[in-house]
This record gives sequence, structure tokens and C-alpha cells, in this order.
Amino acid sequence: MEEQIKNQLLFEKNGNGKYPQPLLPVINTPLPIPDTTTDEWDLRQLLALIRRRALVLGSVAIALSASVAFWTFTRQPKYEGGFQLLVESVTAERPLEGLTQIPGVSAQMQREGLDYDTQIQVLRSPELMAPILQEIARRYPDTNYTSLLDNLSIRRFQETKILDIRYQDSDPEKIQFILQQLAVGFLKYSLEERQTNLRQGIQFVDEQMPQLQARVNTLQKELQQFRQEYNFIDPEVKAEQLSQQVSAIKLQRLETQKTLAETRALYAALRGKAGAQLAETVILNPNLQDQSEASQALNTSSVYQKLVAQLRDIDGQIAAESTRFQEDSPILLTLRQKRENLLPVLRQEAQRVLSNTLVEVSNQISGLEVRAAKIAQAEESLNRQIQQLPTLARQYADLQRELKIATESLNRFLEKRESLQIETAQKEIPWQTIAAPQLTQEDPISPNIKRNLILGIVAGLLAGMGAALLAERLDNVFHSPDDLKEITKLPLLGTIPFRKSLPPATPAAEIEVVKKSEGIQLLLDSFSNTQSESYFPFLEAFRSLHTNINFLGSDTPIHSLVISSASHADGKSTIAMHLAQAAAAMGQRVLLVDADLRLPQVHNKLNLPNEAGLSNVITTSLPVDDAIQRSPLWENLYVLTSGPIPPDPVKLLSSKKMQQIMAQLRQSFDLVIYDTPPMLGLADSSLLAPYTAGIVLVVRMGKTDRSLLAQALDRLKMSPATILGTVGNGVKNYEFAPYNYYYYKPQVQNT
Repeated sequence: MEEQIKNQLLFEKNGNGKYPQPLLPVINTPLPIPDTTTDEWDLRQLLALIRRRALVLGSVAIALSASVAFWTFTRQPKYEGGFQLLVESVTAERPLEGLTQIPGVSAQMQREGLDYDTQIQVLRSPELMAPILQEIARRYPDTNYTSLLDNLSIRRFQETKILDIRYQDSDPEKIQFILQQLAVGFLKYSLEERQTNLRQGIQFVDEQMPQLQARVNTLQKELQQFRQEYNFIDPEVKAEQLSQQVSAIKLQRLETQKTLAETRALYAALRGKAGAQLAETVILNPNLQDQSEASQALNTSSVYQKLVAQLRDIDGQIAAESTRFQEDSPILLTLRQKRENLLPVLRQEAQRVLSNTLVEVSNQISGLEVRAAKIAQAEESLNRQIQQLPTLARQYADLQRELKIATESLNRFLEKRESLQIETAQKEIPWQTIAAPQLTQEDPISPNIKRNLILGIVAGLLAGMGAALLAERLDNVFHSPDDLKEITKLPLLGTIPFRKSLPPATPAAEIEVVKKSEGIQLLLDSFSNTQSESYFPFLEAFRSLHTNINFLGSDTPIHSLVISSASHADGKSTIAMHLAQAAAAMGQRVLLVDADLRLPQVHNKLNLPNEAGLSNVITTSLPVDDAIQRSPLWENLYVLTSGPIPPDPVKLLSSKKMQQIMAQLRQSFDLVIYDTPPMLGLADSSLLAPYTAGIVLVVRMGKTDRSLLAQALDRLKMSPATILGTVGNGVKNYEFAPYNYYYYKPQVQNT
């Protein structure tokens, strides 16, 4: 890595030994990747596509247009006739509209008119068409129901109350006759059948009304009995009441259980040793203030309190006399004897009082247990009601729903009967014919020759354009330099015109460089007579390429670059050779290095031997100067051929010796051009490009696949190499102004 950095620094510092390497304004990372699915098409691209795919577009357009024209001229002409029926009253208000107001039905619904979709289907029904077909069959026996409906059209005329009836056929007289029969049949239907249907509807409603009324009465009675039996008005209210009762019962149960537990604990204490200990404690300490129920019972006993008072009095006397007499004084002994005699009496009284208290506590326990049992019974009853509530609620809801449905059905029948009565009164007037049956126009309506031909041409052009676009999508190659520049977003350094064959290598016109005070002037010698005028644009394209490359290093010149391509046979070796020739013709010392150690081509194109070359210089001690050959056709052009093909070219090109050779060549020549293998699948170009000013990608028009170029650019994005730009090779219809050639024609010198 350190050696590579040193070599890179050497490359940036030394060009040909005089100038530093230029810092080029080109794209490295992030690298734009071509979008092969872009849908942005400008007018110029569209015109170019039409030129390329003119054969496909024209073939499809002509074929489709001819098919439409053939179909149009072979069709039998058809005529059309029709008539119109007014099927509703045109007045703004109906005379009976306000007689009946239907509860729960909006006025808009009550004013709703004819259902035109349903009415049209009725008019097309077999039952209605049967008598009409009988009349038609007397004159046209071949007419049946299917053929009649296929050519018959019945629709509502815009948003009016008019039905527009049309019929098509190739015989105008048949059209007129069928339309007359349809008009007679439809008017007869409007006068008889429609009113009959309305009256039948009223009769059906009247027959159903008693059953519906009886059903509603039965459900109302069942609902009333249910409420009376279960004292049940509303499920939500009942549920809320039961919930409140359950909460109250639970609270009472908890309070009773708490009191019962405390009473049982007191009873157990009084019956056990705790009661005897309490009595003894009170006796021995009469002044002790205990808040227990046993102490309170002793405090309420008058006999016990008198004995306690006597005991306290004796204790007081003993205390007073103790200050006056000795402990064995007869007085003290007498007082102590009294106290000892009083204690059994006090103890006996305490036991009696505690026994009475124990009986009272036992009675309290019995009462609390009875209360707890009643509370449990009440809670169980409420739980049964709660468990039964969903069933009752469901029964109640079912009754309510059935009653609601029955009531709604009854109301609907009542409303329908009133609406049918109103509709019957409003529709007593039959339909009216406002346009008599006749042909809509004298000329056939089908086929429309002018319209069909225009549509056929338009459809053909659109289909042809679609076929051209499809072919363009399937053909995933570059077709023009502008296409290449727009997709890759890289500088387009040059466009090389297409030539079927190239003449043998011959000396190009030499350019003399003259330095003057006002700048550099180029003097072009006479153009070689062996090269025709048609060959000159090809050479001029490489001079333009060389100039554009020099413009990239406008501050400091470019001294080395790599020529490569995305795939094989894109013309990279040809580009490298002619670019070297153009640079040599401009007066530069140029070295063309054939770094394609896999399939070298330079020595064949320049008719040079290839016994010793780059591979020998790298693998042996052969000096590079001994392997370099001077071109016999160009004075300033030198060539380093590839040499024998090695077994592992990547190992040679990635060696440190190769880097040293590249640094040495940069110091010896003004421009070093490396012809490398294609990039896809091979790392040769990526290994050499970082040690040069950059890489130039050759793209052959009509051959290089866009996806392959995108993959090549992806690989370059991951390497430190700089992309100088692209060269469009094999450009057809190359635009070269003929007058430019004038300035390069051989000039006759005056003597």
C-alpha cells in the first residue's frame, strides 16, 4: 500500500519530468449509473427513433390501415330508423300529489317517477315482444326474437321523460314496418297492461294486510305478558338494578363476616386462658385501664367496682402505714391479711362477670351467623337472576325485533297501497308518440367510410409507434452519441464515424508547431494524396478527440491514459492506435502500450513484430527501452507491444515492477496510451487506470449493450480510477461540414 501511494505521488508530481500531473474535473465517485428504463423522450429522440425504426413503424401502420380499409369496404351497409315515446306527464306538479302524506317517507320518495332501467327491460321482454313478433312475422317470417333484439335499441333520451327507440337493418322498408309495429305494441301495453299491474298490486296488498295486522297484535300481547310475568321493562335498566343490589349485598356480607370474625375471636379469648389471664391482670392491677370488652364488662359491674374500691382503700392504707411502721408491724400485717382475704372474693366476682359476658358474646355470634345465612340466600337469589338475565334479555329482544319487523312490514304495505292508489290515478293517461317512426337519415349509418379510414390510419400509426417503441426497448444498445451522453452523464470526448473498412496504416498529415510571441500556431502540411476526402472526417474525428482530452487538462497536460471498453469488439484498439497517430501528428512524443496481454491487436494493426514486449519487460530483466519500437510511419509514435501472452496477466499488471515501468514511461514520453482488455470479467483496466490520468471508455454505436456498460461503470465506481469520459465509435450519418475540408486541402505553392 505504501509503495502504491509513493507511485501515485510520483505520478501526480511528474508528467514528462517537467510538468505536474493535472487535477482533472471529471467524475469519480459517486458515479452516475445509466438508467436503462428511463421514460423521458424528447422530440429529438423521438425523431431519431422513427428514423431507426421506420421499417417497423411503416409495416405495422400499413398492415393495420389496409385491414381496416378492407373490413370497411366489405361490410354490408346498414340504415337506422326510430321513434320517441313520452312515458310520463310533463307538468311540474301532479294533481293528486298532496292528497296523501305517507309517514316516514320523504316527499322526494313519494314523487319518485318511473324506473327507466326496469321499464326498458320489460319492453324488451319475450312476453311483451310476442304479439309484436306475430305481426312482424306475417310480412318478414325470418325475423325472430333474437334478431329483433340484436338490432333494437331502447334508451332514455338524456334526462327527459322520453324513451328513444331505434332499429337498424339493411332494408329501409323493413325498418319502417318494424318500427310501426313496435309503436303500436308499446302504446297498447301502456294503456292496458301497466294499469292492470298496478291494480293487481293493490289487490295483493289488501290480501296481505289482515295477516300482518294479526301478527302485530299477537306480538304486542306476548310482549305485554312477558313484562308482567318477569317484572321486566327494559334489559339495561334491569341489569343496572341487579348490579346495584349485588354490590349492596356484597358490602353487607363483608361487614357481617368481619363482625362475626371479631366476635368469635373475643369468644375464644374469653373461654381460653386469655380470659383468665385478663381477670387476674385486672385483679392484680385494679388501676389498669384496658379497652377490651371484658374490661368494659367488669367496669359496668357495681359489685365488682365496690370490691375494687375496697382493695384500693386497703392498698392506700398499707402505703400510708408503711411510712410509719416496720414491715412486721401488727397494723401492716392486719392490713395485708385483709387484702389477701379480699382478693378471692374479687376474683370470684370477676369470673362471674366474665361468664355473663361470655354468654352475651355467644348470643351475638348466633345472631351474626343467622344474618350471614340470610345474606347468602339473598346473594344467591340475585346471582340466579343475573344468570337468567341474558336469556330474558334475548327473549325480550327477539319479541321487540319481531314486533318491529311486523310493524315495519305493516307500515310498508300501508304506504305501498296508498302510493299504488296515487300512481294509478296519476298514470291513467297512456304513453304518447311524439316522433313518428321514420328513418333517421337517408345515407347508411354503417359503415362510415371516412371515419373508419381516418381511425384506421391513426390506429395504424399508433400501433406502428408502439411496435417501434417495443423494438427500441428490446434493442438495449446505444444508437447515437447524444443517447450515450444523456444516459451515462459522462463527458463525450469524441465521436468516430462509421467506416466499413479501414485503409492500411499510412502517414498522416504532419502538423508543425510554431511558437510565437502571440501564442502557439499550428501549420498543417499537405494532406496525403493516398487518403481520399471521405477518409478525412475519420482522421479529423481523432484529432478532435485528442484536442478534447487535452482540454480536460487545460492547466497541466495529460501524460498517460487507459483506453478500454465494456465488451469485446467495441473498437478500443483502433481508437487507441488512431488517437496515438493524431497525437504524434500534433508533434507529441507518443507511446502506445499494448497492455492487452490476453488478445493483443496493436502489433497486427501496425505490422510490427511481437517477439519482445511488455510481458518480457515485466517478467525478465529486459530494459523497457529495448522493447519499445518506433513506428516507421509516424516520426513521433513509439509502440510497446504486448509480447508473448503470459499465463496470468493480472499478476503481471498488478506487480510493483509494472508500476515502476509506468512511472518511467511517463517521464520519457509526452503521452502514454495503454490499450487494455474489456472491463467486464477482467480486472486489467482497473489495475492500470489508477496510475494514469484516467480511463477513456469506448462505446460502439449499435453494438454495446447498455447494461454491460452500466456494469463496467459500477466496477469503476469501486476503484480509485478516474473516468475521463467516453468515445462514441461507429457513428453512422456522421455530420461533417464539407467546407471544413477546404482548409486541409493541399495548397499549391507559388514559385
